[in-house]
Amino acid sequence: MTGTAFSIRPRTHPPRSVSVAFIGLVIALLCGVGEAITYTAVQLDRTNADIGSLTTGLAVRGVIYLVVLGVAVHMARGARWARIVLTFGIGVIGMASLIIEPLAATLSAREIGDLFDDLTATAVITGIFRTAHILAVLVAIPAMYRPSARRYFRP
Repeated sequence: MTGTAFSIRPRTHPPRSVSVAFIGLVIALLCGVGEAITYTAVQLDRTNADIGSLTTGLAVRGVIYLVVLGVAVHMARGARWARIVLTFGIGVIGMASLIIEPLAATLSAREIGDLFDDLTATAVITGIFRTAHILAVLVAIPAMYRPSARRYFRP
């Protein structure tokens, strides 16, 4: 059945660079989830844990992560608007939110050794998630703009 509402248009597979971008975005999201779970677990271990605030924070993050995943799926299917939203949302605003805290800590340290004085297992785990998150974004965003990807996103 061709040319009807029931016809199935063969889908073109995204180029490798778009697939790499999508995988990078999923890895970044998973790192964000891992960091959120780590933070929540540490907070719940405290005697004065504010469960309402933690629940609200997790809910907000969950909604944001689901929206980003949805936009990433649209990007993988060739939506130009999704690529632009991800570039500014994840590549600019999201990246800034990941970098500001460690950068502020680095700039406020008197000596480089001060950064490692109160190092805990939780800080190391969070650092690993954050570093992987940043690297995944640094792979994903440029991959969406490779020449093969640009052709894929053309109208």
